[in-house]
Amino acid sequence: MNMTTEANKKKKRRHLKKKRLWLPITIIVLLIVARLLLPYFVKNYVNKTLANIPGYYGQVEDIDIALWRGAYVIHGLYLNKLDGVTQVPFLNFEKTDISIEWDAILDGKIVSEIEMTNPHINYVFEDQQATSEDGDADIDDWTKALTDLVPIDVNRLQVTNGKLAFVQLATEPNIDLYLDQVNLSATNLRNVKEKQRILPSDVTANAISIGQGKVDLKGKINLLKQIPDMDITLSLKDANLPAINSMTSGLAGIDFESGTFDVYSEFAIADSYLKGYVKPLISDAKYIGKEDGIFETIWEGFVSFFDFILTNPSTDNLATNVPFEGDLSATQANVWATVFNIFENAWFNAFKGETDGNINFEDTAKEADKNAEKLSRKERREKRRAERKLKREERQDNEEN
Repeated sequence: MNMTTEANKKKKRRHLKKKRLWLPITIIVLLIVARLLLPYFVKNYVNKTLANIPGYYGQVEDIDIALWRGAYVIHGLYLNKLDGVTQVPFLNFEKTDISIEWDAILDGKIVSEIEMTNPHINYVFEDQQATSEDGDADIDDWTKALTDLVPIDVNRLQVTNGKLAFVQLATEPNIDLYLDQVNLSATNLRNVKEKQRILPSDVTANAISIGQGKVDLKGKINLLKQIPDMDITLSLKDANLPAINSMTSGLAGIDFESGTFDVYSEFAIADSYLKGYVKPLISDAKYIGKEDGIFETIWEGFVSFFDFILTNPSTDNLATNVPFEGDLSATQANVWATVFNIFENAWFNAFKGETDGNINFEDTAKEADKNAEKLSRKERREKRRAERKLKREERQDNEEN
Protein backbone atom coordinates (compact mmCIF):
# COMPACT_ATOMS: atom_id res chain seq x y z
CA MET A 1 0.00 0.00 0.00
CA ASN A 2 2.78 2.37 0.97
CA MET A 3 4.73 1.46 -2.17
CA THR A 4 1.69 2.23 -4.35
CA THR A 5 1.17 5.57 -2.63
CA GLU A 6 4.84 6.45 -3.05
CA ALA A 7 4.71 5.52 -6.74
CA ASN A 8 1.65 7.73 -7.24
CA LYS A 9 3.40 10.62 -5.54
CA LYS A 10 6.41 10.23 -7.85
CA LYS A 11 4.12 10.20 -10.89
CA LYS A 12 2.43 13.37 -9.69
CA ARG A 13 5.78 15.06 -9.11
CA ARG A 14 6.96 14.09 -12.60
CA HIS A 15 3.68 15.36 -14.03
CA LEU A 16 4.04 18.66 -12.18
CA LYS A 17 7.63 19.00 -13.38
CA LYS A 18 6.48 18.45 -16.95
CA LYS A 19 3.73 21.03 -16.49
CA ARG A 20 6.20 23.50 -15.04
CA LEU A 21 8.50 22.84 -17.99
CA TRP A 22 5.84 23.02 -20.67
CA LEU A 23 4.18 26.17 -19.35
CA PRO A 24 7.17 28.49 -19.92
CA ILE A 25 7.92 26.72 -23.20
CA THR A 26 4.34 27.33 -24.34
CA ILE A 27 4.53 30.99 -23.31
CA ILE A 28 7.84 31.42 -25.13
CA VAL A 29 6.43 29.77 -28.27
CA LEU A 30 3.34 31.99 -28.15
CA LEU A 31 5.51 35.09 -27.74
CA ILE A 32 7.64 34.04 -30.70
CA VAL A 33 4.55 33.41 -32.84
CA ALA A 34 3.06 36.74 -31.74
CA ARG A 35 6.36 38.48 -32.51
CA LEU A 36 6.40 36.93 -35.98
CA LEU A 37 2.76 37.75 -36.73
CA LEU A 38 2.60 41.20 -35.11
CA PRO A 39 4.46 43.05 -37.91
CA TYR A 40 2.02 41.54 -40.41
CA PHE A 41 -1.04 42.74 -38.48
CA VAL A 42 0.49 46.18 -37.79
CA LYS A 43 1.41 46.58 -41.47
CA ASN A 44 -2.15 45.72 -42.51
CA TYR A 45 -3.51 48.23 -39.98
CA VAL A 46 -1.21 51.01 -41.22
CA ASN A 47 -1.96 50.30 -44.89
CA LYS A 48 -5.70 50.23 -44.17
CA THR A 49 -5.43 53.57 -42.35
CA LEU A 50 -3.60 55.14 -45.31
CA ALA A 51 -6.02 53.63 -47.83
CA ASN A 52 -9.01 55.19 -46.05
CA ILE A 53 -7.78 58.79 -46.38
CA PRO A 54 -10.18 60.60 -48.77
CA GLY A 55 -8.46 61.82 -51.93
CA TYR A 56 -5.14 60.10 -51.19
CA TYR A 57 -3.54 56.69 -51.55
CA GLY A 58 -0.50 55.26 -49.82
CA GLN A 59 1.16 52.29 -48.19
CA VAL A 60 4.21 51.16 -46.21
CA GLU A 61 6.90 48.76 -47.38
CA ASP A 62 7.64 47.04 -44.09
CA ILE A 63 7.14 47.14 -40.31
CA ASP A 64 9.65 46.11 -37.64
CA ILE A 65 8.63 45.45 -34.04
CA ALA A 66 10.98 45.93 -31.06
CA LEU A 67 9.00 44.66 -28.06
CA TRP A 68 11.91 45.06 -25.67
CA ARG A 69 11.81 48.85 -26.01
CA GLY A 70 8.11 49.26 -26.79
CA ALA A 71 8.67 50.40 -30.37
CA TYR A 72 7.72 49.79 -33.95
CA VAL A 73 9.55 51.05 -37.02
CA ILE A 74 7.79 52.00 -40.26
CA HIS A 75 9.89 51.59 -43.41
CA GLY A 76 9.01 53.27 -46.70
CA LEU A 77 5.78 55.12 -45.91
CA TYR A 78 4.48 57.14 -48.82
CA LEU A 79 1.28 59.05 -49.49
CA ASN A 80 0.16 60.61 -52.74
CA LYS A 81 -2.79 62.50 -54.14
CA LEU A 82 -5.35 60.60 -56.20
CA ASP A 83 -5.58 61.87 -59.79
CA GLY A 84 -2.51 64.06 -59.30
CA VAL A 85 -0.74 65.59 -62.29
CA THR A 86 2.59 64.06 -61.29
CA GLN A 87 3.64 60.81 -59.63
CA VAL A 88 5.88 62.56 -57.11
CA PRO A 89 4.93 61.26 -53.63
CA PHE A 90 3.44 63.95 -51.42
CA LEU A 91 4.88 62.22 -48.33
CA ASN A 92 7.84 59.87 -48.58
CA PHE A 93 9.20 58.79 -45.18
CA GLU A 94 12.14 56.40 -45.43
CA LYS A 95 12.20 55.38 -41.76
CA THR A 96 9.99 56.35 -38.82
CA ASP A 97 10.82 54.96 -35.37
CA ILE A 98 7.94 55.26 -32.89
CA SER A 99 8.67 54.19 -29.32
CA ILE A 100 7.86 54.77 -25.66
CA GLU A 101 9.93 57.54 -24.10
CA TRP A 102 11.25 55.68 -21.08
CA ASP A 103 12.67 58.80 -19.40
CA ALA A 104 9.16 60.23 -19.14
CA ILE A 105 7.93 57.16 -17.25
CA LEU A 106 10.17 58.21 -14.37
CA ASP A 107 8.17 61.46 -14.31
CA GLY A 108 4.89 59.55 -14.15
CA LYS A 109 3.86 60.00 -17.81
CA ILE A 110 3.43 57.44 -20.59
CA VAL A 111 4.30 59.28 -23.81
CA SER A 112 6.08 58.45 -27.05
CA GLU A 113 9.01 59.72 -29.08
CA ILE A 114 9.40 59.73 -32.85
CA GLU A 115 12.66 59.64 -34.78
CA MET A 116 12.32 60.23 -38.52
CA THR A 117 15.16 59.54 -40.96
CA ASN A 118 15.09 61.00 -44.49
CA PRO A 119 11.45 62.18 -44.49
CA HIS A 120 10.48 64.07 -47.65
CA ILE A 121 7.42 66.30 -48.09
CA ASN A 122 6.85 67.37 -51.71
CA TYR A 123 4.02 69.86 -52.19
CA VAL A 124 3.27 69.94 -55.93
CA PHE A 125 0.74 72.74 -56.31
CA GLU A 126 -1.11 71.20 -59.26
CA ASP A 127 -1.39 67.81 -57.54
CA GLN A 128 -2.93 69.31 -54.41
CA GLN A 129 -5.43 71.37 -56.45
CA ALA A 130 -6.62 68.33 -58.41
CA THR A 131 -10.05 66.96 -57.41
CA SER A 132 -10.41 63.18 -57.29
CA GLU A 133 -13.56 61.07 -57.68
CA ASP A 134 -13.63 60.77 -53.88
CA GLY A 135 -14.01 64.54 -53.60
CA ASP A 136 -11.68 67.20 -52.28
CA ALA A 137 -8.96 65.99 -49.94
CA ASP A 138 -8.75 67.74 -46.61
CA ILE A 139 -5.48 68.36 -44.77
CA ASP A 140 -7.24 67.36 -41.55
CA ASP A 141 -7.91 63.90 -43.01
CA TRP A 142 -4.32 62.90 -43.71
CA THR A 143 -2.86 64.61 -40.63
CA LYS A 144 -5.39 62.82 -38.42
CA ALA A 145 -4.59 59.51 -40.13
CA LEU A 146 -0.87 59.94 -39.47
CA THR A 147 -1.61 60.94 -35.88
CA ASP A 148 -3.65 57.75 -35.45
CA LEU A 149 -0.53 55.72 -36.28
CA VAL A 150 0.96 56.88 -32.97
CA PRO A 151 -0.97 55.18 -30.14
CA ILE A 152 0.09 57.62 -27.38
CA ASP A 153 0.91 61.34 -27.17
CA VAL A 154 4.23 62.42 -28.71
CA ASN A 155 6.61 64.14 -26.31
CA ARG A 156 9.80 64.22 -28.41
CA LEU A 157 10.28 64.57 -32.16
CA GLN A 158 13.60 64.15 -33.95
CA VAL A 159 14.03 64.64 -37.71
CA THR A 160 17.27 63.76 -39.48
CA ASN A 161 18.09 64.76 -43.07
CA GLY A 162 14.57 65.70 -44.13
CA LYS A 163 13.41 67.68 -47.14
CA LEU A 164 10.55 70.15 -47.74
CA ALA A 165 9.75 71.14 -51.33
CA PHE A 166 7.20 73.38 -53.04
CA VAL A 167 6.76 72.98 -56.81
CA GLN A 168 4.44 74.86 -59.16
CA LEU A 169 4.48 73.61 -62.75
CA ALA A 170 1.91 75.98 -64.28
CA THR A 171 4.17 79.04 -63.99
CA GLU A 172 6.79 80.01 -66.56
CA PRO A 173 9.44 79.28 -65.49
CA ASN A 174 8.42 76.57 -63.03
CA ILE A 175 8.75 77.43 -59.34
CA ASP A 176 10.85 74.96 -57.35
CA LEU A 177 11.59 75.97 -53.75
CA TYR A 178 12.97 73.63 -51.13
CA LEU A 179 14.69 73.14 -47.80
CA ASP A 180 17.16 70.25 -47.82
CA GLN A 181 19.12 68.48 -45.07
CA VAL A 182 16.45 69.44 -42.53
CA ASN A 183 17.37 68.50 -38.97
CA LEU A 184 14.86 69.22 -36.21
CA SER A 185 14.60 68.53 -32.50
CA ALA A 186 11.49 69.24 -30.42
CA THR A 187 11.42 68.15 -26.78
CA ASN A 188 8.94 68.12 -23.89
CA LEU A 189 5.99 68.64 -26.25
CA ARG A 190 3.52 67.23 -23.70
CA ASN A 191 5.02 69.24 -20.82
CA VAL A 192 6.25 66.18 -18.90
CA LYS A 193 9.11 68.13 -17.30
CA GLU A 194 9.49 71.71 -16.06
CA LYS A 195 5.72 72.15 -15.79
CA GLN A 196 6.13 75.64 -14.33
CA ARG A 197 7.45 77.01 -17.66
CA ILE A 198 5.01 79.06 -19.73
CA LEU A 199 6.71 77.81 -22.91
CA PRO A 200 7.80 74.29 -21.90
CA SER A 201 8.93 72.87 -25.25
CA ASP A 202 12.29 73.63 -26.88
CA VAL A 203 12.51 73.56 -30.68
CA THR A 204 15.67 73.82 -32.80
CA ALA A 205 16.08 73.23 -36.52
CA ASN A 206 18.56 73.82 -39.32
CA ALA A 207 18.51 73.22 -43.06
CA ILE A 208 20.02 74.16 -46.42
CA SER A 209 17.75 76.30 -48.60
CA ILE A 210 17.53 76.75 -52.32
CA GLY A 211 20.66 78.67 -53.31
CA GLN A 212 22.67 76.88 -50.60
CA GLY A 213 21.56 79.26 -47.86
CA LYS A 214 21.86 78.26 -44.22
CA VAL A 215 18.58 78.15 -42.27
CA ASP A 216 18.49 78.19 -38.47
CA LEU A 217 15.46 78.17 -36.19
CA LYS A 218 15.35 78.37 -32.41
CA GLY A 219 12.41 78.79 -30.14
CA LYS A 220 10.14 77.76 -27.33
CA ILE A 221 6.54 76.67 -27.70
CA ASN A 222 3.46 75.53 -25.80
CA LEU A 223 1.55 73.01 -27.93
CA LEU A 224 -1.01 72.23 -25.23
CA LYS A 225 -3.07 75.31 -26.17
CA GLN A 226 -5.46 75.23 -29.11
CA ILE A 227 -3.51 78.06 -30.74
CA PRO A 228 0.03 77.39 -29.45
CA ASP A 229 1.97 80.09 -27.64
CA MET A 230 5.52 80.46 -28.97
CA ASP A 231 8.64 82.60 -29.18
CA ILE A 232 10.61 81.90 -32.38
CA THR A 233 13.79 83.24 -34.01
CA LEU A 234 14.50 82.37 -37.66
CA SER A 235 17.34 83.20 -40.03
CA LEU A 236 18.35 82.41 -43.61
CA LYS A 237 21.92 83.40 -44.53
CA ASP A 238 24.05 83.61 -47.68
CA ALA A 239 21.63 82.19 -50.25
CA ASN A 240 22.47 82.75 -53.92
CA LEU A 241 20.05 85.17 -55.60
CA PRO A 242 20.05 83.50 -59.06
CA ALA A 243 18.62 80.37 -57.42
CA ILE A 244 15.27 82.12 -56.90
CA ASN A 245 14.99 83.46 -60.46
CA SER A 246 12.14 81.03 -61.14
CA MET A 247 10.11 82.83 -58.48
CA THR A 248 11.22 86.45 -59.01
CA SER A 249 10.92 86.18 -62.78
CA GLY A 250 7.36 84.92 -62.59
CA LEU A 251 6.20 87.28 -59.85
CA ALA A 252 8.11 90.48 -60.66
CA GLY A 253 9.83 89.94 -63.99
CA ILE A 254 13.30 90.18 -62.39
CA ASP A 255 16.24 87.86 -63.10
CA PHE A 256 19.42 88.03 -61.05
CA GLU A 257 22.87 87.40 -62.48
CA SER A 258 24.58 87.38 -59.08
CA GLY A 259 24.15 88.40 -55.47
CA THR A 260 23.09 86.93 -52.14
CA PHE A 261 20.05 87.29 -49.93
CA ASP A 262 19.40 86.85 -46.22
CA VAL A 263 16.15 86.75 -44.27
CA TYR A 264 15.83 87.36 -40.53
CA SER A 265 12.65 87.03 -38.52
CA GLU A 266 11.38 86.97 -34.96
CA PHE A 267 7.80 86.40 -33.89
CA ALA A 268 5.86 85.51 -30.77
CA ILE A 269 2.31 84.34 -30.15
CA ALA A 270 0.58 84.82 -26.81
CA ASP A 271 -3.11 84.03 -26.32
CA SER A 272 -3.68 84.10 -30.12
CA TYR A 273 -1.99 87.50 -30.45
CA LEU A 274 0.89 87.61 -32.94
CA LYS A 275 3.74 90.11 -33.05
CA GLY A 276 6.92 89.99 -35.10
CA TYR A 277 8.83 91.10 -38.17
CA VAL A 278 10.53 89.79 -41.30
CA LYS A 279 13.76 91.44 -42.42
CA PRO A 280 15.01 90.54 -45.94
CA LEU A 281 18.43 91.76 -47.15
CA ILE A 282 19.82 91.64 -50.68
CA SER A 283 23.56 92.16 -51.21
CA ASP A 284 25.71 92.73 -54.33
CA ALA A 285 22.76 92.20 -56.69
CA LYS A 286 23.30 92.29 -60.46
CA TYR A 287 20.43 91.90 -62.91
CA ILE A 288 20.30 90.01 -66.19
CA GLY A 289 19.44 92.24 -69.15
CA LYS A 290 16.64 90.81 -71.29
CA GLU A 291 16.50 91.02 -75.08
CA ASP A 292 12.73 90.66 -75.35
CA GLY A 293 11.98 94.25 -76.24
CA ILE A 294 12.02 97.87 -75.20
CA PHE A 295 9.51 97.41 -72.35
CA GLU A 296 11.61 94.71 -70.71
CA THR A 297 14.67 96.95 -71.00
CA ILE A 298 12.80 99.85 -69.38
CA TRP A 299 11.61 97.56 -66.58
CA GLU A 300 15.15 96.32 -65.87
CA GLY A 301 16.39 99.92 -65.81
CA PHE A 302 13.56 100.88 -63.45
CA VAL A 303 14.45 98.03 -61.07
CA SER A 304 18.18 98.84 -61.21
CA PHE A 305 17.46 102.53 -60.53
CA PHE A 306 15.46 101.78 -57.40
CA ASP A 307 18.08 99.28 -56.31
CA PHE A 308 20.62 102.13 -56.49
CA ILE A 309 18.35 104.59 -54.67
CA LEU A 310 17.43 102.16 -51.90
CA THR A 311 20.81 100.50 -51.35
CA ASN A 312 22.86 101.59 -48.35
CA PRO A 313 26.22 102.83 -49.72
CA SER A 314 28.26 101.66 -46.72
CA THR A 315 27.08 98.04 -46.81
CA ASP A 316 25.76 97.61 -50.38
CA ASN A 317 22.63 96.10 -48.84
CA LEU A 318 19.07 96.50 -50.09
CA ALA A 319 16.98 95.80 -47.00
CA THR A 320 13.74 96.42 -45.23
CA ASN A 321 11.94 95.40 -42.07
CA VAL A 322 8.32 94.24 -42.40
CA PRO A 323 6.55 94.34 -39.01
CA PHE A 324 3.32 92.46 -38.39
CA GLU A 325 1.11 92.46 -35.34
CA GLY A 326 -2.41 91.69 -34.25
CA ASP A 327 -5.00 88.97 -33.86
CA LEU A 328 -4.11 85.87 -35.87
CA SER A 329 -7.36 86.06 -37.79
CA ALA A 330 -6.58 89.57 -39.04
CA THR A 331 -2.79 90.02 -39.12
CA GLN A 332 -1.59 92.36 -41.88
CA ALA A 333 1.80 93.77 -42.77
CA ASN A 334 2.22 97.46 -41.96
CA VAL A 335 2.68 98.97 -45.42
CA TRP A 336 3.75 102.49 -44.36
CA ALA A 337 6.23 101.18 -41.79
CA THR A 338 7.68 98.97 -44.51
CA VAL A 339 8.11 101.94 -46.86
CA PHE A 340 9.72 104.00 -44.10
CA ASN A 341 12.08 101.17 -43.19
CA ILE A 342 13.28 100.92 -46.80
CA PHE A 343 14.32 104.57 -46.87
CA GLU A 344 15.63 104.46 -43.31
CA ASN A 345 17.94 101.64 -44.34
CA ALA A 346 19.01 103.36 -47.51
CA TRP A 347 20.04 106.70 -46.07
CA PHE A 348 20.25 106.49 -42.28
CA ASN A 349 20.81 103.01 -40.92
CA ALA A 350 22.45 99.92 -42.37
CA PHE A 351 20.41 97.00 -41.05
CA LYS A 352 22.70 94.48 -39.45
CA GLY A 353 22.84 90.93 -40.74
CA GLU A 354 21.24 89.47 -37.62
CA THR A 355 17.96 89.32 -35.77
CA ASP A 356 17.09 92.48 -33.84
CA GLY A 357 16.23 90.73 -30.58
CA ASN A 358 13.31 93.09 -29.96
CA ILE A 359 10.50 90.51 -30.09
CA ASN A 360 9.84 88.46 -26.98
CA PHE A 361 7.00 86.45 -25.51
CA GLU A 362 6.47 88.68 -22.45
CA ASP A 363 5.84 91.82 -24.53
CA THR A 364 3.53 89.90 -26.84
CA ALA A 365 1.60 88.59 -23.83
CA LYS A 366 1.07 92.21 -22.66
CA GLU A 367 -0.16 93.16 -26.14
CA ALA A 368 -2.48 90.14 -26.02
CA ASP A 369 -3.96 91.40 -22.75
CA LYS A 370 -4.48 94.88 -24.24
CA ASN A 371 -6.08 93.34 -27.32
CA ALA A 372 -8.40 91.22 -25.17
CA GLU A 373 -9.39 94.33 -23.19
CA LYS A 374 -10.16 96.22 -26.42
CA LEU A 375 -12.26 93.33 -27.68
CA SER A 376 -14.08 93.19 -24.35
CA ARG A 377 -14.87 96.94 -24.51
CA LYS A 378 -16.03 96.55 -28.10
CA GLU A 379 -18.31 93.67 -27.14
CA ARG A 380 -19.78 95.73 -24.28
CA ARG A 381 -20.43 98.66 -26.63
CA GLU A 382 -22.11 96.38 -29.17
CA LYS A 383 -24.22 94.85 -26.41
CA ARG A 384 -25.35 98.31 -25.23
CA ARG A 385 -26.20 99.29 -28.83
CA ALA A 386 -28.23 96.12 -29.24
CA GLU A 387 -30.09 96.81 -25.99
CA ARG A 388 -30.87 100.41 -27.01
CA LYS A 389 -32.07 99.22 -30.42
CA LEU A 390 -34.32 96.64 -28.79
CA LYS A 391 -35.81 99.28 -26.45
CA ARG A 392 -36.50 101.62 -29.40
CA GLU A 393 -38.27 98.83 -31.26
CA GLU A 394 -40.34 98.04 -28.15
CA ARG A 395 -41.34 101.70 -27.78
CA GLN A 396 -42.35 101.86 -31.45
CA ASP A 397 -44.46 98.73 -31.06
CA ASN A 398 -46.15 100.20 -27.97
CA GLU A 399 -46.90 103.49 -29.75
CA GLU A 400 -48.38 101.66 -32.74
CA ASN A 401 -50.57 99.58 -30.46
